[in-house]
Amino acid sequence: MVVNRKVPLRKCVATGEMLPKKEMIRVVRSKEGEVSVDVSGKKPGRGAYVSKSEEAVNIARKKNVLGHQLDVKIPEEIYEELILLIRRESIL
Repeated sequence: MVVNRKVPLRKCVATGEMLPKKEMIRVVRSKEGEVSVDVSGKKPGRGAYVSKSEEAVNIARKKNVLGHQLDVKIPEEIYEELILLIRRESIL
């Protein structure tokens, strides 16, 4: 008998789409207030998910959605790192 596993869904903060967790990138704010990109999805802290598309990252940057979700100013390097990860994955 085949067992159907439940696929965890997460909501993109930029587009509002519900997508499987593996199709998202997590951005985390630690207790110290440091913001980082969480590729593994297991870092401790407050997290927000963004779709793996440059369009979603640009929307998040323009509207400052990540900053509002994580209650901290998001450095420009975080957005650059997100776009770099998306481009690297699209090449593979």
